[in-house]
Amino acid sequence: MGFCLADFHPLLPSEQEIIASLRSGDFDRLGNEAAGSLPEVKDAKRAVRADLLRFLLLGGEAGARPHEKGIRVQGAWVTGTLDLEGCRIPRDIGLKKCRFDAAPILRSAILDSVFLDGSILPGLRAERVEARGTISLRGAVIAGEVLVEGGRIGGNLDCNGIVIDATGDHAIQAEDLDASSVLLRGAVITGSIRLSGARLSGDLDAFNLRVTSDDKPAIDAGAVETRGDVVLRAARVEGTLRLVSARIGSDLILQNALLSNPAKVALELNNTVVIGVFLLNGRAKVSGVLDLTGATIGTIHDAIAAWPTAGDLLLNRCQYQAIVEGPVDAGTRIGWLALQDPQRWGEDFWPQPYEQLAKVFRDLGHDEDARRVLIAKERLQRSARRRRAPNRALRFLLGVTDGVLAVTLLYGRQPLLVFAWLFFFWLMGVGAFQHAERIRAIMPNSPVVLRSLEWTLCGLGHSEARFLITTRQEMNGLAAAGQTQLDCFKDQFEASGYPAFNPWMFSLETLFPVLEVGQKAYWRPDSSQRGGAVVMAFFYFQSLIGWALSLLAVAGFSGLVKSR
Repeated sequence: MGFCLADFHPLLPSEQEIIASLRSGDFDRLGNEAAGSLPEVKDAKRAVRADLLRFLLLGGEAGARPHEKGIRVQGAWVTGTLDLEGCRIPRDIGLKKCRFDAAPILRSAILDSVFLDGSILPGLRAERVEARGTISLRGAVIAGEVLVEGGRIGGNLDCNGIVIDATGDHAIQAEDLDASSVLLRGAVITGSIRLSGARLSGDLDAFNLRVTSDDKPAIDAGAVETRGDVVLRAARVEGTLRLVSARIGSDLILQNALLSNPAKVALELNNTVVIGVFLLNGRAKVSGVLDLTGATIGTIHDAIAAWPTAGDLLLNRCQYQAIVEGPVDAGTRIGWLALQDPQRWGEDFWPQPYEQLAKVFRDLGHDEDARRVLIAKERLQRSARRRRAPNRALRFLLGVTDGVLAVTLLYGRQPLLVFAWLFFFWLMGVGAFQHAERIRAIMPNSPVVLRSLEWTLCGLGHSEARFLITTRQEMNGLAAAGQTQLDCFKDQFEASGYPAFNPWMFSLETLFPVLEVGQKAYWRPDSSQRGGAVVMAFFYFQSLIGWALSLLAVAGFSGLVKSR
């Protein structure tokens, strides 16, 4: 490493050209513009020693000082290691379309901007670098790591069109980076991109990115903070895209993106906050687990084709304000929630995703859709509760209870349904008691009538006689041939003021235990007649059903049967 120009003698032809350009006053660009293409072979006309570049970048000497705009060399083969660790360079470094023998070292350097566009490098070591402007690697081809963790960049980390091959290792390490934006548009990267803890006043723009990582997350941007967007439109990510505990000030755009990590986590947004839109539509597809656990999202724009397969979706504790430009009907969204498999993750059921979806539907004015979602939630939650039951008997009891609540109240989410059942059993009772009246299996229910002379004698034919204690004499019957006791009684003058039997009101009074219209007080089934025992059994059944449905109605409207 030289301290004066003489230490570098004899100069190589390309180095002589650089010094001559400085001395001639051509400060705008160093090197031969015509020779600006990437060198294919190392020859004296293209080779430049890294130590000489360092000497010039640090100020050179009288007669060989760089212009205030900095040093711009294009098409050089840089031999040795350009080591600028800890250096203060108040000017730009422009080494475009250069081929480097060793990875440049900018660790802890303080400088303006660095331009390595189109260059070929074995890596870049720029940990804790401080750049007032941009660090640009546009179109560079790098066989190794780009290390900028802890860096402070006033402009962008520009990696648009970069090609990095760091198979099995980290391709870009930019943890705790502070920059305006990180640009990876059109980049092709083999290896992991690490942006954990990065703070960006602009965007993380990876439009059309291609990144592949086998054993490490393809993109690890945990706890990243951006004031702008995170853009992966049309990106292809093979491996995990990890945005755990990130805060995205605007939108997360995955339109037309293909995220592939089968049987593993493809997209992890655990506890991430997306202030704007989460866009997962177009030709987007998630092949692997989509983890939105604990995420907070402004609005969701998605498409059915983009959803992961069954069992690969996690939505527990995910909150969002609205669903826009995606399916907003209960049937489709219940199918979306059904892609979750809590048991795969050691849980029996997650009620929150259903409650969150129902809340969004209510906010959109889709109350019926919200109710359908909550009914689905009740069904699954109760099924999970039955699976937790310690014995078969309790599971059976819970199954019966849940079945009754399902068909009568839809688990308390549709208490008006109980009135449909009451109406059904009322009509059933009307039919049963009309039939009972036809077969004369109905009798008076008044003790006065049942002890009356007329009722007793109507039980006997004209040819029959019976000694009656009340009259102390033997009396003939009143019933004509083939006439029933009830028909005979109705023909008597004494029965003319007795209330007529009305099967509609009798069924209604039997079904509603608190209702009194007088029919049950005057009539009841007659089990002594043919078919009367069946009518009597139905009478008791309808009374029990009435009590049960009435209590269920009260419980349904009070919310007592809903799961908490």
